[in-house]
Amino acid sequence: MTDNGDPLIVADDVYAGYIPGVTILNGCSLEVHQGELVGIIGPNGAGKSTLLKALFGLVPVSEGTFTLAGEDITNMRADQLVKQGIGFVPQTNNVFPTLSIEENLEMGAYQRPKAFRERMEVVGDLFPVLIERKSQRAGSLSGGERQMLAMARALMMDPKVLLLDEPSAGLSPARQDETFVRTREINRTGVTVIMVEQNARRCLQICDRGYVLDQGTAAYSAEGRALLKDPKVIELYLGTLGA
Repeated sequence: MTDNGDPLIVADDVYAGYIPGVTILNGCSLEVHQGELVGIIGPNGAGKSTLLKALFGLVPVSEGTFTLAGEDITNMRADQLVKQGIGFVPQTNNVFPTLSIEENLEMGAYQRPKAFRERMEVVGDLFPVLIERKSQRAGSLSGGERQMLAMARALMMDPKVLLLDEPSAGLSPARQDETFVRTREINRTGVTVIMVEQNARRCLQICDRGYVLDQGTAAYSAEGRALLKDPKVIELYLGTLGA
């Protein structure tokens, strides 16, 4: 269920890039309300992952602002953003392979160690297989299992907002479906989710609203299933996937 009041996350006319003077985001704006699952799609190079990284303080913002519940969080450090209630799951290198599953989850709660056992129970309800195999080394997990662990670790700090960067990338179709189901389950617990995805069709099927990014700006926005049927979006971004 979504909150129709003031937005929780706002990107206002954001310009950001990895190299000074070279921007990937070019006046990007969006709003995300409490409890929403918002999907971000678009062609390669559109700035989708850059948007999440800029929001999480990993790419410098040169103009514009990000706010969380009305508070300016632009260019705030990632560790401070975690304290503020934002979790981030990167596409790659998202687990500590030499550590066990339980140790990875412990790292996720490093800022709130006293809450570790309580959060383990909550996360265990969402990902019971991880708790069953908590002593297994993360490096021995399959790609889909690693993705589950990365999501679980991000949830250990009880975030208000979860940022997912290409969560289905490189997974088998079955594991992709599982990832989308888990994402929706996480969202139903009350966590607001912003998900960047290359699997645009599947993403738009499960999200409340979607944004289509093109050349670093939000070109279109609508309910997910409305975007699936939009002729221009189908032609430019979905192709036969939208049919």
